[in-house]
Amino acid sequence: MLDATSKGIANEAPFGGMDDVYSKPGHLIRRLQQIAVSVFTRECADHDMTPVQYAALVAVRDNPELDATRIAALIAFDRSTLGNVLERLEAKGLIERRAKTDDRRVKILRLSRRGSQLLEVAEPAVLRAQSRMLDPLDEAERNQFLLLVRRIIARQDGPPRGENHGPS
Repeated sequence: MLDATSKGIANEAPFGGMDDVYSKPGHLIRRLQQIAVSVFTRECADHDMTPVQYAALVAVRDNPELDATRIAALIAFDRSTLGNVLERLEAKGLIERRAKTDDRRVKILRLSRRGSQLLEVAEPAVLRAQSRMLDPLDEAERNQFLLLVRRIIARQDGPPRGENHGPS
């Protein structure tokens, strides 16, 4: 028995017979994430820094003395995985961790001099990456795209619909 591809049916369909996948927002967002990481990685190759490491470094720079749990919340990354990222950043000498004075179990984070220097020299590459990600769009489309993405994120980050999370 012949399948759809061997009959040429898949090649005749607009998306190779994959409309059910390629037209779904989840798939498109995942592909956009893959593209964004790839572009960032290429542009920032000389700096040996991933997008998550960049976000963590900026969060630590802009919020010194916070712990990993709060940094994870700021960059919307799960705490356990961010722990591994922070360990790598510390091993590279980009951040410093020390025990909080009033609770020695909590480690607070600071950007090291080396981390600050990395962010400064990497910034042009980061900006090039951000621009390249949106190359296909004109300025008005870029602004509209960012507005819509922020709206989706803001609404999805809130409490689940239909549930009351206020005081009872």
